[in-house]
Amino acid sequence: MKTKIDLDTWYRKSHFEFFNSFEEPFFGLNVNVDVTIAYHKAKEQGVSFFLYYLHCILKAANSIESFRYRVENGDVFLYDEVHASTTISRPDTTFGFSYIDYKLDFAEFVTGAQQEIKRVQATTGLELRPVFNVLHVSAIPWVNFTGLTHARSFTFKDSMPKVSLGKMTETYGKLMMPVSVTVHHGFIDGRQVGEYIDLFQQLLNG
Repeated sequence: MKTKIDLDTWYRKSHFEFFNSFEEPFFGLNVNVDVTIAYHKAKEQGVSFFLYYLHCILKAANSIESFRYRVENGDVFLYDEVHASTTISRPDTTFGFSYIDYKLDFAEFVTGAQQEIKRVQATTGLELRPVFNVLHVSAIPWVNFTGLTHARSFTFKDSMPKVSLGKMTETYGKLMMPVSVTVHHGFIDGRQVGEYIDLFQQLLNG
């Protein structure tokens, strides 16, 4: 479900119209998060660490209103719930795009995600879907990055937040992982990105 926003009365009207007129309305921040507790909990439960932190990513996004706004044909909508479009690696070194539903119950989320991952790994190509109520999520476990950019088509008015995660490394006994959060500035400012990262860390700590 989604609700159309009346721009004339919306408190972010000026900010949205200003940044949405840009060729590139996105900005991004890169941080390191502590995944020590999350990694060990995933291993104890016998579940994929990727799915463990993906659930935290979606839970945090669904908890913060600004991460659920989208532009569709010039109009702004607020979604009740957002899900994940993630890149899934295949044995031939290519990847496919997936659509993974967010479920508050972690076991239910994992079951659905595992089915979607298996399906995508058995396909070829990218399989683009015309959906807006997603976060674009990508794992780059080979690189301990300190910065990241995204391929962008400026002819498409994209507004989906993008969360990318890098290589896990050990630092002073803690497992750390770089995270890039890239968002549409018409909807989200630095304050909200900070809230999102703080909440994501809290969820990782369980």
